[in-house]
Formats: sequence, C-alpha cells, structure tokens
Amino acid sequence: MNVFRLAGDMTHLLSIIVLLLKIRTKKSCAGISLKTQELYVIVFLTRYLDLFTRYISIYNTVMKLVFIGTSIRIVWYMRYHKVVKQTYNKDQDSFKHYLLLPPCFVLALLVHHAFDIVEVLWAFSIYLEAVAILPQLLLLQRSRNIDNLTGNYVFLLGAYRALYIINWIYRFFTENQKFRWIPWVSGLIQTALYADFFYYYVKSWKKQEKLQLPA
Repeated sequence: MNVFRLAGDMTHLLSIIVLLLKIRTKKSCAGISLKTQELYVIVFLTRYLDLFTRYISIYNTVMKLVFIGTSIRIVWYMRYHKVVKQTYNKDQDSFKHYLLLPPCFVLALLVHHAFDIVEVLWAFSIYLEAVAILPQLLLLQRSRNIDNLTGNYVFLLGAYRALYIINWIYRFFTENQKFRWIPWVSGLIQTALYADFFYYYVKSWKKQEKLQLPA
C-alpha cells in the first residue's frame, strides 16, 4: 500500500469521524443529507461483498467493516434517534436519490470487468459513489448556512477522492498496474462535483468567515 492510498483511507475515515462527532456531541444532523448517507450504505454493501469470498489483509477487512458499520449507524441516527431525527432538514433534502440507482445499475450491467455478481455490483458501487454526493451538495446550496463540522465533513470526502486519483496514477506508473478506467472516471467525476465546494471552502477558510454556497 502506498502513502496516497493510506492517506485517502485515513481522510475518508476522518470524514466519518467528523460526521459522527457532530451527530453525537451536538445531537444534530442539520445540514446533513440523509439521501446521501443512504446511498453510501448501498455503495459499501454492494462494493464489499468480497468480504465473504476473498481475504486480503486484516487492515482491508477491518476498514470495510468500519465503513459498512458507520454508514448504517449514521442512517440509524438520522432516521430513528429521538433527538437527532428532529434536526433533519427533510424539506430541503428533497433530491430524488432513488432515480440514481437504475442508471448506475444498467451501466454496471453494460460496463464491468467481468460478468459475475460481485464484479457487476462492484462496478455499480463505483458509479453510484460518483454521484452519491449530489443530494448533500444540493442541500448545502439550499441551506446556505453551513456549520464548520458539516463543511469539514464534505471537504474531507472530496479530499479522499482526490487522494485516490493520485493513488491510481502512482500505481499505474510505479507498479505497472493495468489501467482500470471505471474507478478513474468515477473519481474524476466526483472531484469535478466537489470543485465548486472546494473553492468556497478555501475562500471562507482564508477569510475566517462562515462557509456559504451561492444559490
């Protein structure tokens, strides 16, 4: 494992810690999209089916279980915790996220590395993750008033994807890894979606102002 992959994993893990910290300490999920969190549950459950068929390392297994467990936990807090669920911005979180599922699945059936259930669902998870952030970005744009923990959470998610792109480039040139364009394209799409957010995040950080996105 190279330093970029490790940094990507740790950044991803840190984003989840930041989100759980916000939910557990503030008893609030204001500014967080339940739709995005539900999509991430689907992403992790479909991507990590190989937990039951292939052992790579303790690190790999633990990280997969952590991502599955924490994503389900976050959705549980937002849906069922008697205090947290009352802070959910349901009216503003109106993106029809279920419409993202069929095209991602059809694309996975058409474009994959191998036509078996694990590979098709892996491809589906990659395509879905590329667009899973859309409900969250739309919610932030509508709410305008974004607290620091929410802003940091979304920034870390974007940074994780950017680091993974660097990881794939590094592996392609140093490990003679076969080019797998599915995760490359997915990562580039995600980074492009985050670009506008990154600009306003850095701008607010430099000016020491509260993060706000344009309508």
